[in-house]
Amino acid sequence: MLLVVDVGNTNIVFGLYEGAELLRSWRMGTRQNHTSDEMGIFVHSWLSLQGVSSKDLQSIIISSVVPDIMYSLTNAIRKYFDIVPKIVSKDMELGIDLTSMGRRELGADRIVNCVAAYKSFGGPVIIIDYGTATTYDAVDATGRVITAITAPGIKISADALFGRAALLGKVELTLPPSFVVKNTTESVQAGILYGAIGETEYIVRRLRETMDAPNAKVVATGGLAHTIAHGSDVFDHIVPSLTLDGLRLIYEMNK
Repeated sequence: MLLVVDVGNTNIVFGLYEGAELLRSWRMGTRQNHTSDEMGIFVHSWLSLQGVSSKDLQSIIISSVVPDIMYSLTNAIRKYFDIVPKIVSKDMELGIDLTSMGRRELGADRIVNCVAAYKSFGGPVIIIDYGTATTYDAVDATGRVITAITAPGIKISADALFGRAALLGKVELTLPPSFVVKNTTESVQAGILYGAIGETEYIVRRLRETMDAPNAKVVATGGLAHTIAHGSDVFDHIVPSLTLDGLRLIYEMNK
């Protein structure tokens, strides 16, 4: 079995693969003061609850955008699983071309998403990840990553609004039934989510124009992708496990 680990700014997401099949996934909050024992016990206990022995793990691969947590995480893996994990880097075999991007300009999570989308759906392809930030990456037909756009995440934007407007309470991020809103909750929901849809559709349209690829596929992932899809038909595919799938593919290319 292969354990893949995606260390994000908000959560650490784990995925357990048997071959190409994702058996289970789970997450823990990202905190830089996690000790190696805390992380090791968490992963070991979760696997045990699923009836999986640590001896069943053959390899582990990690992508991370939080450098400060990596010492504890890699030590936990060595201590509790006796495995030296692979760490995603631009120097690995990736199956995509990063030469048009600066060496430090594309985070590991975005590299992994580009690999997964290009390998799964071909190019040209636009990858949108609704995470802590909303990111838009574009890969052309030859596998060359041509641009990477970063916008504030939907939840971050919402939290900023709630924090600065004293009379607005937090609301559930679901689309209201109509643009004709009936109350303050629907007003905020419409502004946040229809605004995000407008951003998405505009950036996708401009990327397709820039790539001269009007039919470039659009692949979305992240927690709010399905919410955006309720108000737009811009996506060709929604893949919640895109980052985990990309980690598995990179592992296979770098055995």
